[in-house]
Amino acid sequence: MNKRYQIPFLLMALLSLVICQNQILAQNLKVSDNNRFLVQEDGTPFFWLGDTAWQLLNVLDKKESEHYLRNRASKGFNVVQCVLPGLMGLNEANHEGERIFENLDPTKTNEKYFEHIDWVLDKADALGVNLALLPLWGRQIQEEHPTIKNKKIFNVKSAFTYGAFLGKRYKNKTNIVWVLGGDATPEGYEQEWQSLAKGIKAGGSEHLMTYHNYGEKSSSEYWHTADWLDFNMIQSGHQRAFYDNYRMIKDDYGRSPAKPVLEGEPIYEGIYIGFATQNGRAKDHHVRVVAYWSIFSGAFGFTYGHNSIWQMYDTDREPMFGVGLTWKEAMDTPGSYQMRYLKNLMLSRPFLSRIPDQSLAEPEVSHGVDHLQITRDGTLGKKDATYIMVYFPFMTHKYKIKTDVITSSKLCVWWYDPRTGTSFPPTEIDNSGVFQIPWGSNVNTDNSGPDWVLVIDDSSKNYSPPLKPPSFIKKE
Repeated sequence: MNKRYQIPFLLMALLSLVICQNQILAQNLKVSDNNRFLVQEDGTPFFWLGDTAWQLLNVLDKKESEHYLRNRASKGFNVVQCVLPGLMGLNEANHEGERIFENLDPTKTNEKYFEHIDWVLDKADALGVNLALLPLWGRQIQEEHPTIKNKKIFNVKSAFTYGAFLGKRYKNKTNIVWVLGGDATPEGYEQEWQSLAKGIKAGGSEHLMTYHNYGEKSSSEYWHTADWLDFNMIQSGHQRAFYDNYRMIKDDYGRSPAKPVLEGEPIYEGIYIGFATQNGRAKDHHVRVVAYWSIFSGAFGFTYGHNSIWQMYDTDREPMFGVGLTWKEAMDTPGSYQMRYLKNLMLSRPFLSRIPDQSLAEPEVSHGVDHLQITRDGTLGKKDATYIMVYFPFMTHKYKIKTDVITSSKLCVWWYDPRTGTSFPPTEIDNSGVFQIPWGSNVNTDNSGPDWVLVIDDSSKNYSPPLKPPSFIKKE
């Protein structure tokens, strides 16, 4: 175990090309039979790897939009979260000078404005990318700001009309997920949001739908039992470097009826932590921790974000929240590359039977920044697992991992590097029922770090290295 398991650069490039080609076969998404994950129409597992590009549809022109989408598709992103009207108000014009409504009347949509939306949707579809579309940014259904501050232009009727327009126009698109809300709690405006959702459905759209709540909140707080809410979305937000979002995921995972859940807005790479310059900027490690915490605690996917990209900042635009790079520069930061490695890891093992299981750790897991999170396949309380994965944000633990949930007499043990997507060669060991984590010369800060993933397999399954890309995964 003194050599790293590496794939030659050329082979990795070819595999990336295969991934992109396979993604082109876009399909409608639906909730899995066990109500924990998303799948494509043919039942293939869908790992939601999203990027946050709120201003994509309003700030970028066609050439820039294609450049952005191709970059994201090449990195394994298959979802982009964006808002139909501009964040600065319903009177904000897009790059072509078009506004979403005529005279700020939500019942009179601007055809030229939506022609550009159509173009972006088609371009994204050709690249295998779904658009998680917000019909409005949250405050826009409550009041128009800042253009005509405090003038409310939406009501129950106009919200339904607008929703019906969207549902009818896009009912035949295969690469849409509807996201209501937009950094806003619905309290006091529940009827308007309900009417918007009903309008979209009445227009003929059968696409999945969720709600994007305010920071440190979940869609479940208001809408868990709503018939239009197909899955829950949390926003842990940007106030803390290592926000314990696994608690939020656990809460939603345990709700009844069961619905899938994901982290829809964690801390952005490149943003000042807590919006305070003295805290420094969030780095790729901060993003990886909340990403792996959320997935290993039961989320079906994860949405990454960068402070420069959500606002599509360029030198001729007004910066927000201490932006440090242009959006083009920010597209190739470390965190954006590393998200694909999480996706590859999770799809390298049976996905739709995966569960969180903290009971496998001895002693009881702490809840600090060094919190470890465990996932496996099988059934909670039963010894039917074929693999166990443990994420360590920092290598400070002296835990034992119970392996008796795997009945095989032999185990295959891997160490997976979430920065590079590579693994140490595996070690086969006897299954004594407990695995003592051997922090030593093979896995330490000299060999990258500080975070690692431990993968323990049933040797009889002959699973491939955890880095195997998702394009090779067969229908379960």
